[in-house]
Amino acid sequence: MAKALYKIGVLFSHSGPYGVVSRSMFNGAMLAFDEIAEACPFQLTPVIADPAGSFERYASLSLELLGKHGVRHVVGCYTSSSRKDVIPLFEKSDALLWYPSHYEGFETSSNVVYTGAAPNQHIIPLIEFLLANLGKRAFCVGSNYIWAWENNRILREALSAAGGRVLSERYTAVGDTDFSKTIAAILEEKPDFVFNTLIGTSAYRFFQAFRAACQERGIDQPSEIPVVSCSLSEPELAEIGRHAMDGHISSSVYFSSIKSPANSRFAAAYRARWPNSAAASADAEASYVAVKLLAAAIAAAGSDDVDTIRKALPALAVDAPQGKVSIDGATNHAYLTPRIGRSTASGQFDILWEADDPVQPDPYLVKTTPRYAIRNSMPKLRVIK
Repeated sequence: MAKALYKIGVLFSHSGPYGVVSRSMFNGAMLAFDEIAEACPFQLTPVIADPAGSFERYASLSLELLGKHGVRHVVGCYTSSSRKDVIPLFEKSDALLWYPSHYEGFETSSNVVYTGAAPNQHIIPLIEFLLANLGKRAFCVGSNYIWAWENNRILREALSAAGGRVLSERYTAVGDTDFSKTIAAILEEKPDFVFNTLIGTSAYRFFQAFRAACQERGIDQPSEIPVVSCSLSEPELAEIGRHAMDGHISSSVYFSSIKSPANSRFAAAYRARWPNSAAASADAEASYVAVKLLAAAIAAAGSDDVDTIRKALPALAVDAPQGKVSIDGATNHAYLTPRIGRSTASGQFDILWEADDPVQPDPYLVKTTPRYAIRNSMPKLRVIK
C-alpha cells in the first residue's frame, strides 16, 4: 500500500542580506524532512521556494505554493516584514504558516503556528539579565523595521520602570553597512551596553567596525561596552570573524552548546547533513521543530486538514534539541526554554543562565508587562555545566 503524500511548502531565502540565518533555517527544516522520511508512515514532500532576500517575492511565492502547488502548510519566513506580508494570503486560503523565527510579538493568527521565541521568552529574560549584571543605560542600534522598533520599545519601557533609560536609538536600512557616525555617537555616550537589533550583513559589519573602533581607543569592548542581542547565533559569529566574534551577549531558546542527549543527536545529524555549514542556529532548530510538530500533528489528525491539525496541536509535544516543546492552544505559540549565552572565539556560546522549565508564551506581554513586571532578580553570571 502506497504511503499518503502531503506537499509542504518551504519558504526561506538562500541568499540576500540575511541569507546566512535563513539558509540555516532551510537546513534545519530539510534535516527534519530527512528524518521523517526514514520513520514516518506517510510521505512529506517539500516544495521549495527561494525569495532570495527580496521582500516582494514572499507574497508571490506564497500564492504560488498555495495556489499552483496546492499546499496547505508552509514552513518559512525569517523577517517580521515578510511574515506580516503573507499572513493575509494564508488567512484567505485557510492554510497554515509555520513561522520558525524569534520575533517581537504582539500578534496572533489562527493561520500561523509560531515555533520561534515570543518576547517574554527572549527580550524579557535579556532585560532581567542586563539589569542584574550590566546596568541601566542603553544605546539601541537596529534595522529599520518592526523587529527593531518593537524590541526597542519593550526595552525602553523596562529600563524606564527600573530608573534607567535609552540614550539613543539609531536605525538603518536592512543591508546598510556604514556605521561610522553611529559608532562615534556610542563612544561619545559611553552606555552600559549596546542593544543590537540589526540583522544580517548590517549586524556583521557593525560588530566588526565597533570592535575595531574600540581597539583603536584602547577600549576593551566586551567588558566596557558590551553588545547584547536577541538574535545573534552561531552561523553569524563566523560571518563576524575571529577578530570580533567573542564576548557578545545573546538571548535565545537554543544554543548549539546545550548539553543534552537530544541536542547531541541533533548537532551530530546537522553536521553530517550540512558538513560545510556552521553550527545550527536557534532559527534552524525552530525550523526543525516546526517540521517535526507538523508531522506529529498529521499523524495524530490522520490528514493535513488545517482545522483538524489546529485541534490536534495542543495535545502534542516533541523532545526538541532545546528541551520539550509544545504549542499553547490559546495563542498558537510554543512553550520554549529561555537562555542567555556569551559568544566565544571558537564560534560557540557559553551558556550563562537558563530557565528551569519551558516558559508559557506571552506574545502580548499580558503577564510579563515590562513597565511593571521585570523582576531584576536574575542571578549573577553563572555558566551552566
